[in-house]
Amino acid sequence: MPKKMGLGRGLDALLPEIEEQESAVREIAITDIDRNPQQPRRAFDEEALKSLSESIRVSGVLSPLLVVQTGERYRLVAGERRLRAALMAGLQTVPCVVRDFTRQQEMEAALVENLQREDLNPIEEAEGIRALMEQCGYTQEKAAERLGKSRPAVANSLRLLSLEEEITAEVRSGRLSAGHARVLAGIHDAEARKALFRKAMNEHLSVRQLEMLAADLAAGARVQPQKRAPKDLSLELKDMQERLRTAVGVQRVTIQGGDKRGRVILSYRNAEELDLIYAALETLEGR
Repeated sequence: MPKKMGLGRGLDALLPEIEEQESAVREIAITDIDRNPQQPRRAFDEEALKSLSESIRVSGVLSPLLVVQTGERYRLVAGERRLRAALMAGLQTVPCVVRDFTRQQEMEAALVENLQREDLNPIEEAEGIRALMEQCGYTQEKAAERLGKSRPAVANSLRLLSLEEEITAEVRSGRLSAGHARVLAGIHDAEARKALFRKAMNEHLSVRQLEMLAADLAAGARVQPQKRAPKDLSLELKDMQERLRTAVGVQRVTIQGGDKRGRVILSYRNAEELDLIYAALETLEGR
């Protein structure tokens, strides 16, 4: 029995009648394949590509690319990573399935393949879902059906796109999880949302802790901002701080800032220490 070759997760629903036998797969020269100018994915991890390239060098391309024929050439629909990795591995040809697609079907196939990838960050996934809806005219319900997701999952994903850039940047980088982002997306007040976001980042809050704070916020409690840790003073300023404490006679003298800008704070705990500050002032004035 011929060995079956899969097209990759997510495309089965899009291509329900496709023959996946080896007889349906053609070896096509890489030089005859043009990349899709509407490829929705823009960033490709170089290390991941190198790893895939090594796998292809050893085992070949196990899942065929999807292409459409345009005259004597072919345009890639799905399989950009495999094509790039095969090129890195030095292959001359790659296995492909050729289909007759409309431009909308091409875009849908490319979007679906990318959205079914497990290494997409939550913001990329949300952007892909939005593109699928906009370019293919889908409702949330239809997009969910095409992707094999529930409608609430699609709706929750799209909500992430309402977040400020400073928040989505942290989600893209992986420093903030999708769970954190979903909690923040449920906070309607922008200033409160940003304050809670910074608190979550500064204090490394868990999703559960963030949910509790969001609930408190909804109940009317204020978010307490994280206090900035004081910068270490230079040796000269530390010396000045100690000399002022001794000269004035109070227990607490604080210098905040650096060598070019800052403030000196004299604190008193009782009337006697306040009198010592008055006395020091009179000495400075020459009284």
